[in-house]
Amino acid sequence: MRIILITGISGSGKSVALNALEDAGYYCVDNLPPKLLRQLVATRLEEGADSVAVAMDARSAASLATLPADIQSLRQEGLDIKVLFLTAKTESLIARFSETRRSHPLSHRTRPDQPDEELPTLTECILREREMLAPIEELAHAIDTSGLSANKLRAWIKDLVQSERTPLTLLFESFAFKYGVPLDADLVFDVRVLPNPYYDLSLRPFNGRDEPVINFLSAQAQVAELLADIRNFVEKWLPAFKNDNRSYLTIAVGCTGGQHRSVYMVEQLSKHFRTSERVLLRHRELD
Repeated sequence: MRIILITGISGSGKSVALNALEDAGYYCVDNLPPKLLRQLVATRLEEGADSVAVAMDARSAASLATLPADIQSLRQEGLDIKVLFLTAKTESLIARFSETRRSHPLSHRTRPDQPDEELPTLTECILREREMLAPIEELAHAIDTSGLSANKLRAWIKDLVQSERTPLTLLFESFAFKYGVPLDADLVFDVRVLPNPYYDLSLRPFNGRDEPVINFLSAQAQVAELLADIRNFVEKWLPAFKNDNRSYLTIAVGCTGGQHRSVYMVEQLSKHFRTSERVLLRHRELD
């Protein structure tokens, strides 16, 4: 039976991800207390189910501490359990809570007479939740949903579900350093040292997938050399990542604006590794 456990920071899109899995045919349970996970798995096995998705988060704060051990135990029993950890930058989470006008799960009163001035701020709740979930994040594949639309998140979840039967999926992601390094990156490469098409006014309107930019960058010796270095590094260490029982490896390549150099490099890397590996491709700023 395939089990996907969705967890992460409140406001990062867990409900969207769970709905996407339900649409993909998974039996879904939201806000399951961690201590009931084994009981749910046993019940679904008896019923002959082949796929289950469960969402857990800070709403089950009292029993979250046991979840990492339960995950490891289920894996040792031979069950195919994958953990998706959704996260986002604090400023993105604050904006989402402001838009929805919902309160954070950790912001509620712990006693009836607690005054408002003793309640934690939203930022304090988010920081506390990150600390609480850090042990679970270490066992999971992280997805940074900062600035990500619901439709794009659903598409990413669909891609991950389709790739789950492969030993390891490589996710190549381009990004702009000026907007921050992706929180879900396992490996980060900086290509800002390369010639920048942005400063050529005839190339500025295009991106790294367009032929004029491709022709410009492919003609640069530095570009070819750095591309080969990144490719060789990933190839050298890929067996080690596979032996580490990872399901996903996110390789992020960044430039200044996330439009030209990083996009080109990610496209070329994806093209190379797609001949032998399961590959997913993301362009954060273009998306």
